[in-house]
Amino acid sequence: MAEKYRFYYPVKVRFVETDAQGHVFFGHYLTYFDVGLTEYMHAVGFSYQDLLAMGLDMFYVASDCQYQGRAYFDEVLHVHTRIGEIGNSSFTFQFAIYEKESDRLVTTGQIVAVVVDAGTQKPVHVPEELRRAVRGYEEK
Repeated sequence: MAEKYRFYYPVKVRFVETDAQGHVFFGHYLTYFDVGLTEYMHAVGFSYQDLLAMGLDMFYVASDCQYQGRAYFDEVLHVHTRIGEIGNSSFTFQFAIYEKESDRLVTTGQIVAVVVDAGTQKPVHVPEELRRAVRGYEEK
């Protein structure tokens, strides 16, 4: 079973996110990952807006998702999120999504983001402020 992380954000499955088979359409899990990482960044105290204010931006350059089970309309999912690795110019978000009531693992995955200069769109070093914020949050 996948590890649960310190941070999670609840997401309720909407009918529009399900397919003809009655479960969540596979592409929507990346949306859930995006919601999880956005809320995680707020929780650590360094949001996307903070990055923009520094003249920086971030691009998603890779993503993957391993489907472990199914989620259905009206279920509440806990999107567990953390930054598992911070490199020179990139960082990797890791995810594990569980159904709230049964604690059933639904999917795991990751998204790799690269920090770029907002003007040139060339990779730059991950800001030390972000590194400190993540360390401070995860080490509590």
